Amino acid sequence: QVQSVESGGGTVEVVDSLRLSCVAAGYTHASTDCIGWFRQSPGKVREVVAVIYPGGPSTYYADSVKGRFAISQGNAGNEVWLQMNNLKTEDTGMYYCAAESCTKILLLVGRSAQGFAYSGWGQGTQVTVSS
Repeated sequence: QVQSVESGGGTVEVVDSLRLSCVAAGYTHASTDCIGWFRQSPGKVREVVAVIYPGGPSTYYADSVKGRFAISQGNAGNEVWLQMNNLKTEDTGMYYCAAESCTKILLLVGRSAQGFAYSGWGQGTQVTVSS
């Protein structure tokens, strides 16, 4: 089973920056697949924080990270990055990436992604922001 590979996490202080990297498993159709970054914070459900999708490409950000995070994608399509600036303590969590049809990923926007049936979940990369 191919799994996504995330990296770049670490322990930083408030207002610091990090850049996460991902090679997403399951990215097969450039015209219809999205890649999302997901976050699971302590005591909370997994949620979508950023998505990149065809048509520009276009992007989506959760309100909690809008203006601070930026998702980008490499030419190969399955490599994405998440630039995280002005980090806050509430950004602490495990970050995962996933590639799936946009039909499925965009349905998760603003909702719990806890039950998202993605077969390529990787180990994630831990981000810890201290005050």
